[in-house]
Amino acid sequence: MKRRFTTCLVLPAVGLLFAGCEEPAKTQVQVHAPAPRPAPLPEFVSQPIPFPKRPVGFVSLSRDARPGVDILLEKVGASFDAGQNALKAGDPATARKAFDRAVELILASGFQAESDPQLSELFDRIGEGIETCQRISATENAEEEAEEPGEPAPIDEIADLTLPPGDPRLALKAERELFNVPHDLPLAVNDSVLQYLSFFTTSRGRAIVERGLSRAGKYNEMIRRVLKEEGVPQDLIYLAQAESAFQPQAVSRAGARGIWQFMPYRGGEYDLERSYWMDERSDPEKATHAAAKHMRDLYAMFGDWYLVMAAYNSGPLNVVKAIEHTGYADFWELQKRNALPKQTRNYVPIIIALALVAKDPALYGIHVELEKPAKVDTVRPGHRISLRLVADATGADLDELRDLNPELLRNVTPADPQYELKLPAGLAQKFHENVPHVPEEKWTSWRLHTVDDGEALAEIARRYRVTVSALESANHLDPHANLPAGFLLCIPMAPETPRLVRYRVQRGDTLEGIASRFDVTVSDLKRWNHIAGGHVSRGARLRIYAGGQPPEAPRAKAKPAPNESAGAKEDSGENAEKSEAIRHVVKKGETLYSIAREYGTTVSALQRSNPHIAGRPLEAGDVLTIQR
Repeated sequence: MKRRFTTCLVLPAVGLLFAGCEEPAKTQVQVHAPAPRPAPLPEFVSQPIPFPKRPVGFVSLSRDARPGVDILLEKVGASFDAGQNALKAGDPATARKAFDRAVELILASGFQAESDPQLSELFDRIGEGIETCQRISATENAEEEAEEPGEPAPIDEIADLTLPPGDPRLALKAERELFNVPHDLPLAVNDSVLQYLSFFTTSRGRAIVERGLSRAGKYNEMIRRVLKEEGVPQDLIYLAQAESAFQPQAVSRAGARGIWQFMPYRGGEYDLERSYWMDERSDPEKATHAAAKHMRDLYAMFGDWYLVMAAYNSGPLNVVKAIEHTGYADFWELQKRNALPKQTRNYVPIIIALALVAKDPALYGIHVELEKPAKVDTVRPGHRISLRLVADATGADLDELRDLNPELLRNVTPADPQYELKLPAGLAQKFHENVPHVPEEKWTSWRLHTVDDGEALAEIARRYRVTVSALESANHLDPHANLPAGFLLCIPMAPETPRLVRYRVQRGDTLEGIASRFDVTVSDLKRWNHIAGGHVSRGARLRIYAGGQPPEAPRAKAKPAPNESAGAKEDSGENAEKSEAIRHVVKKGETLYSIAREYGTTVSALQRSNPHIAGRPLEAGDVLTIQR
């Protein structure tokens, strides 16, 4: 296998499963001579990947001799990239148009997205891009509630850097370090690694490393325990340092989330639940189990930890294609030949450099004060409850509750009776004693207040913007009662208005699953979206009122279009029910396709019902009639 290192030092894995063993393992220096010919492909890529035949009725996207799916992937990928670039530029409306074009290309091609793994993965990434646009543009719909904001993922900052050559003096330090520190992954020191070692000794790079290594103290013990339980090398912990700097709420530009930066589709493969209320990709321990299992699966596929890291970053299929294209199952050869995306070519050197720095920070001029793991109690509320009420009942700080439960997206726990809420240690008893003062059905809206000495009821009422009589009624108090200090007072806050969420149906979704995700009933879901049967099409956009019932509003009846005759209506079918019409005011960035998806209809049906838009693009403020 061809390798081109400045230095390559490899420690045997036997006896090195723990990074903290008492004695450093003996080092074995291996010199790799260049192979006279390309290394044979591993068995898993010995055969070309079977692509689907061109489906019946497929319209060629261009006069190109390549397989239709390759042409489609190129064109869809270009639209997706344009959308991503528009998002980076802060233009969600343009991004949304590009993502919609990408979806339209797939639908018009005749290919089923599930028929090709690359196409399926790209389709899901497009869906995530659309969801990102919706979050950014949430101000267009005042009813929609935003998630708690995430933090930028460090990998986005460092993996796209173009760095100058590294300081050769650092290579000598790194070589000496490898003889003195235990490690259970092969750690190479070559030109690419040296570039990042040098970067991490600059003020900018040092700040990134110090923040991450300090935060690692909160999770180091847990992560190493889980990696051991799952049977993978302990040094994979440095992958989390590279991905997120151990920030559970880190979110990348592509929509990856959590310490281990799982994309939604990959997290779903490893049972990381996502719902309106929470995202387990941000649960440090659950996500660590998922990441370890994923890397174990990748190692079974590739048999090489560098290729595992590359596949973790860019997806296994990209690595497979790079190996097939070059004939080399070796990361450094793939890097040299530019066979992988730029970020992936940098990704493995980043992890190696971080591992070297983390094992002996002082050697590189980095000073770290480890944060301590939080000591916690866990409780099972059994019902949805606001973190604000939990803070009132226990005396915990609201921000601390958010930090302990980073998987919660909206300061409210899910309705799952098995959900475990983490509290600062010693507060579980207060939770069980004080929360029951509030009626269970009010746990997401009411508050609790501990009365101070001499505090009047009127003063408390003004503070929470409720009436004195409401306080008296909620707490069964006599008029003008004097409350003793320490009295726990229920505050009857008005319930929140139901939040309108627009959800795009994903692969594998069912009505039952969607209803469960948003804690609504299937019958409500069908009623809000005029669904007659038990099935909903992938890609359809649903209206969902999370947290309650929407106010019933009268639906407008549209007049028949001028060119629509009575006879034409009769031709549509015997004894057909009169269709219901809905008026839709076009918002900035919407397309006929996106509106058709939202209402479960087709572009051609919209064009027939709205002849006034024929021959021109939609404009914000246009009023469309949607026949249901």
